[in-house]
Amino acid sequence: MADHQLQALSGAFQTIEIADEQGTRRLANDIAMVLKPGDVICLSGDLGAGKSTFTRALIRAFAGEPELEVPSPTFTLVQTYDFPRFDLSHFDLYRLEEPEELEELGLDDLLETGAALIEWPEKANELLPGNALWIQITQPTGDDDHRRFSLYSDAPHWQNRIGQSLATRSFLGTAGLPDAERRFLAGDASLRTFETVATGSSTAVLMRWPFQGDAVPEAVSAYMEKVHLARDCRAIVAVGTELRNHGLRAPDLLASDLENGLILSSDLGRDTIVVDGKPVRERYFAAVDVLAKMHGEAWPKTVSLADGGLYQVPDYSADALVAEAALFLDWYVPKVAGKPAGESTRSEFERLWREALEDISEAQTGWVLRDFHSPNLLWQAGAEGTDRIGLIDFQDTVYGPVAYDVASLLLDARTDMDEALETALYDAYLSARKMQSAKFDEVGFSKAYAVMAAQRISKILGIFVRLAERDGKPAYLSHLPRMLGYLDRVLDRPFLSDLKDWYARYRH
Repeated sequence: MADHQLQALSGAFQTIEIADEQGTRRLANDIAMVLKPGDVICLSGDLGAGKSTFTRALIRAFAGEPELEVPSPTFTLVQTYDFPRFDLSHFDLYRLEEPEELEELGLDDLLETGAALIEWPEKANELLPGNALWIQITQPTGDDDHRRFSLYSDAPHWQNRIGQSLATRSFLGTAGLPDAERRFLAGDASLRTFETVATGSSTAVLMRWPFQGDAVPEAVSAYMEKVHLARDCRAIVAVGTELRNHGLRAPDLLASDLENGLILSSDLGRDTIVVDGKPVRERYFAAVDVLAKMHGEAWPKTVSLADGGLYQVPDYSADALVAEAALFLDWYVPKVAGKPAGESTRSEFERLWREALEDISEAQTGWVLRDFHSPNLLWQAGAEGTDRIGLIDFQDTVYGPVAYDVASLLLDARTDMDEALETALYDAYLSARKMQSAKFDEVGFSKAYAVMAAQRISKILGIFVRLAERDGKPAYLSHLPRMLGYLDRVLDRPFLSDLKDWYARYRH
């Protein structure tokens, strides 16, 4: 690192001694897991220090492809990779003649959608972003494999992210997996991120929650509180343990650090109940069996944790249900109307929803997993009975009308469920429940199913518009016609005529 650049920073916030090339690859893996679009990593060091080795390892770890070909951009100056997560650009500025040439390479444009790794950043002088992460690689001893990595940045987010990722590596060490390969699996709209952890042919799933360094905005926190969204990983442990105790297929807990929001669990695979975008009948009927089993049993409101603590399953209150449905007002209505919903519109909306919820106040209640739909139902080939469905993403479980999860499954937001399949699945559920008990209230369930379906669809319509408008994910708008079709289907009940009239005025 050039002297003036080093002096401009506060000093290394992390210094890591690496004994061998495997250690270099491990550190590159850990940093790859916390990269975000817009990030710049500057790699400084003498010839032979190991910049290219580190960069190659980071790119391969980011791609999840250990054998990926990573050519040196010494002559091209930049090599950009189009990865599903986001683009990654590798710069080598050794042959850069003038710092201004960096602008011709399009760094600013590349950072709008991706991240950059820059070797020989000293050549760019002051043209690099001030919030970059600088990594200085040195050989402090005569050992050819020994490296010292000194990390510099005055940007707090780098210190937080690197610290969290290194803590995650330490956690894996205590779990007996110190050298496991970490691969990005998914980033959640919440604070959670997921990775696969591989050792040989064996894999597990690592959840990090919270993803420290990203503060929760006050408005988001207030909404989470209002609708009873889980705030930490104790919910995963409590709900998952109880599901397994009831004989359902939730991932096994392999290791956990609840204080730091880390959970390592068994990997149930990637196959869902949808194939090539279409529902697989056998798999949906198996999922119905899971719901029928759940709804035929008693579920606790308080779950004991292994550390002696207690986890309280929150009630799915009328306030929470109305607040969720109101996402339709907050996001969908302004999109189609071109202006926010007025106070009178909101008052009428809330009144109609509270009346509908009061009408089903006597409906059966129990655990509601809340997102019981295709992305979270993993097909277990070769298993039998309810073991054929693996359950994930159940941390927001609440105690409320059990019809909610049935509606979530039968009117799946991520795939087209035609009315004939919905009816067949609904009849299968009713048949299973009647076999469990002659006292099953079919009429009451039918009413609760329609109300819960309309509530969930309203919420999702709002969420999909929010993802497009606020979060820059316009692909979600392609799901709107499906959800509007579902809404027409469920509102076509006489007892929902008032809600149907309201939606007819505001959905277009």
